[in-house]
Amino acid sequence: MTECYRLAPKDLCSKPAFFHLTCKWKSWIFSTGMSSETEGRLQILQGMLDLMVLQTLRTMGPLHAYGIAARLQQLSGDSLSLNQGTLYPALVRLEQQGLIKGAWRTTENNREAKYYAVSNAGEKALEQETQRWQRLTGLMDRLLWERP
Repeated sequence: MTECYRLAPKDLCSKPAFFHLTCKWKSWIFSTGMSSETEGRLQILQGMLDLMVLQTLRTMGPLHAYGIAARLQQLSGDSLSLNQGTLYPALVRLEQQGLIKGAWRTTENNREAKYYAVSNAGEKALEQETQRWQRLTGLMDRLLWERP
């Protein structure tokens, strides 16, 4: 069983394998260890995936789920591969939260698919989460490159 540890602002984690950060919008869990099954693949969970989907839709405009997954895989250099069990729940969650809106349209292959676009609330949330993410990555960069 995987153990996760919560880090409060003044709390330091003594277990380096996993850590759990909470923010106002989502809980984020990152794995720093890799199993042989996932070696070379990036592991992401809910908070990061939501941010990635919102930014992809903002950049590319309305896309269906396959288009979102293909774009993220392309940008990652094939390090990231999203399956339906990962992406669809994220899309449903984001739509229920009002951060994206979906509409059924016909694809270029003449099939019906739900296309998603960022809502006004999603734009605001994306701005806030982008700022939080930049602060977090700045902190991680400073911590990882700090020399004794």
